[in-house]
Amino acid sequence: MNREKPITVAVAGAKGRMGQEVVKMLLQDPSLSFVVAVDSKLHGVDVGEAMDGRTLGVTFVQSVAEAFQKYQPDVLVDFTTPQTVYKHMELALQYKVRPVVGTTGLTPEQLEDLTTRYREAGLGGIIAPNFAIGAILCMKFAAMAAKYMPHVEIIELHHDKKLDAPSGTALKTAELISKARSELKQGHPQEEETIAGARGAEYDGFRIHSVRLPGMVAHQEVLFGATGQTLSIRHDSINRESFMPGVNMAIKAVMNLDTLMYGLENLLD
Repeated sequence: MNREKPITVAVAGAKGRMGQEVVKMLLQDPSLSFVVAVDSKLHGVDVGEAMDGRTLGVTFVQSVAEAFQKYQPDVLVDFTTPQTVYKHMELALQYKVRPVVGTTGLTPEQLEDLTTRYREAGLGGIIAPNFAIGAILCMKFAAMAAKYMPHVEIIELHHDKKLDAPSGTALKTAELISKARSELKQGHPQEEETIAGARGAEYDGFRIHSVRLPGMVAHQEVLFGATGQTLSIRHDSINRESFMPGVNMAIKAVMNLDTLMYGLENLLD
C-alpha cells in the first residue's frame, strides 16, 4: 500500500518498558506518526513528561476506546497484559483499527476466535510472541532441526516481572517443532518426578522449562539430542531495542493484510 501520509499509531502500554521503546522508535521514523497513548492512571499527561520530562505534545487517554474515538489511528500497538489485550483487540475490530500485538498470554481459543472474526471482517492484524528478528530465526531453525533430531527440550529465560509462563515465544517454537517432527513421547516411560514440576511443562511429548530472574530480558535455548551428539540453538535479547525493527516492520506490513497473522515469521522470506 502506497501512502503519502504517515501511518498514525496509538500505543497501549506506552509507559511500560516495551512501550517506551516503541514510542522512541515511532518518533525516529518519519513514515510513522505517534498520535496517542493509553494509560488510565496518566490520563491527560504528556507522554514525554511521563517518560523523561520532555514535552512531546502527545497525551495519554484513559482507554483504548477513547483513543480510537478521538484520534482514529490506523494502527494500535499493544504491549499491555493478557487480561486486557483480548478486549483491546475486540475494540480494534469494532473501530477498524489494525492491531500489532506483542502481549502474550492469549489462550488458543481466544486466538482462534479472533482469527476467525478478523478474517470475516477483512481486517489485518499481527500478534507476535516475539519481535526480535533473531528470535524468529531461532524458531525457524528449531523447526528445521526437529525434523532430523526429534528429541528436544526448550528452556526460556525472562525477567522476573513477566506474567505468563511459558513465554509466547516458547509456545510458538513448540508449535513449529510439533508440526515438523514425527509424534514422539520422550524420556523413560517409568520416569517419575520426586518434586512436582521438576521436568517442566509437557507439550506434545517434549518439555518446556521457564526461568524467571532479575537481570534478564528475553532468552531462549532449544536443545536437541541424538546418538553421540547434541545441538543447541540459542537467542538472547540483550535489551528491548532488539524488538523495535520487528515492531516497525509489523506496523508497516499490517496495513496490507486482510486477516489476523500469528507470528512474525510469516513476514520473513
